[in-house]
Amino acid sequence: MMPHFDMPWLLWLLPLAALAAWWGSWRRRRAAVRFSARQLAACVRPTWRARLLPLLPLLRAGALACLIVALARPQRGIGEIRTSAEGLALMFVVDRSWSMNERLDPNEPTTRIEVVKRLSREFISGNDRGLRGRPEDLIGLVTFGRFAETVCPLVRIHDTLVKLIDAIELAHPQSVDAGTAIGEGLALAAARLQDAEADLARRNATESDPDFRIRSKVIVLLTDGDENTGEIPATHAAARCAEWGIRIYAVGIGGSRVLTVQTPRGEQRLPMGGGFNEQLLKGIAETTGGLYRGATDRRSLDDIYREIDRLEKTEIRSKEYTSYEEQFGPWAVAAAGLLLAEMLLGSTWLRRAP
Repeated sequence: MMPHFDMPWLLWLLPLAALAAWWGSWRRRRAAVRFSARQLAACVRPTWRARLLPLLPLLRAGALACLIVALARPQRGIGEIRTSAEGLALMFVVDRSWSMNERLDPNEPTTRIEVVKRLSREFISGNDRGLRGRPEDLIGLVTFGRFAETVCPLVRIHDTLVKLIDAIELAHPQSVDAGTAIGEGLALAAARLQDAEADLARRNATESDPDFRIRSKVIVLLTDGDENTGEIPATHAAARCAEWGIRIYAVGIGGSRVLTVQTPRGEQRLPMGGGFNEQLLKGIAETTGGLYRGATDRRSLDDIYREIDRLEKTEIRSKEYTSYEEQFGPWAVAAAGLLLAEMLLGSTWLRRAP
């Protein structure tokens, strides 16, 4: 960075230092001893002391120059770019029931949970198919079977989160965790989001320039089953999310098994066991102002993630600051040192009698 002076106009006084050096030399020459004939002193060789006499006015001129520079207050600029963001606080809510071990697409060997893991990682970190990544956002992970569990709280450093997504284990059908408690997963994620906003507000109160603000709160629900257990119904959890301003993007994984029957009120589509409840997921999304989408293969789930990524944008702002560190100290010390040297030499070794 270029040198900076707080009072640069004082630098116009620097020619005074050169004038002081000239004046000192001229005054000393006028004080020289006069001889009646130059031949009397021509044979006398000048000593080192005599040769160094012009050094005294130079020392004084140097001291004056250093003092002028110090008074102009030289400063060293330190540039800094601060980035602030308004982004998402997002919780993935992933179904870990055993049915997620089935193939998402009969033509591909990958299971539903494997596809969810892969595309969730790419949503966070980005890929070359349109997902730009979410490096600035707060993202966490909740999984649910019969019980909901916070696998990772909301974090902005996502390395550990990605590893935890890879480590999701499904609940065996014979285990106590077998079941699909969608409401429990939504309620736990909503509580995490609500707490995160309060924690961030307390942290911002102690920071003069907080670097992150929650712009929106979002839950991405991924399930392939119908709600069949849990103390908190999904509809009640969705109502609480709407009250707290949390949008739910509900994604049904695999095929929705629906039976179409004729009733006095017309044709009715009734969800059957073994698939996700499309009507329930639509209602959850609509209650919170979010979206419902169904994913029948990897490509459709990829499209859903890209749609969410487009809808939920993070605004990043960069501001450049420059702070200045005072540098007049060395110049003032140099001025004092030169002046002291001139006074000591002029009073001792380089002292002149006239």
